[in-house]
Amino acid sequence: MASSSDPWMKEYNEASRLADDISSMIADRGSLPQSGPEIMRHTSAIRRKITILGTRLDSLESLLGRIPPKSITDKEMHKRQDMFSSLKSKAKQMATSFNMSNFANREDLLGQSKKADDMSRVAGLDNQGIVVLQRQIMKEQDEGLEKLEETVLSTKHIALAVNEELTLHTRLIDDLEDHVDVTNSRLQIVSSGYTM
Repeated sequence: MASSSDPWMKEYNEASRLADDISSMIADRGSLPQSGPEIMRHTSAIRRKITILGTRLDSLESLLGRIPPKSITDKEMHKRQDMFSSLKSKAKQMATSFNMSNFANREDLLGQSKKADDMSRVAGLDNQGIVVLQRQIMKEQDEGLEKLEETVLSTKHIALAVNEELTLHTRLIDDLEDHVDVTNSRLQIVSSGYTM
């Protein structure tokens, strides 16, 4: 087993604790009212923690790929890969339960799910094969950009909807402020009439 100063194990333990914390928060969510600000805050906190867990998983995967081959046994490496896969699966389930599909699709969108090295893809190809490969890569990049465009447009629409809501709330607050000023003036008139 690796020492407690092992950066991968330290990161894994922190990610695992975070996943347990999220699971606990999801369980606690059932005891909250079905609507209102309390459930919204709780759900928002869960979503934020799931996003942080996704970042930790990316870091774990990166650390796992950078472990020198002879520093741990093959058995330990397989054990860590299994631990990572299990935690990642748990995180995806939690993200899916909160309709955070971008968590599951993030690897596809960023191209991290492709493990093939560019040099190994080119090995053994003649010039014509390289041109075909380049066209294929450009097509894949175009598809990735189209997915990114969809995500950006969706985010834009959400931002516009939020802006409309804020504008409406600002008008309502201004109207309320005007009514409070009118009522305050009337109260001052009435109270000054009683003092005379």
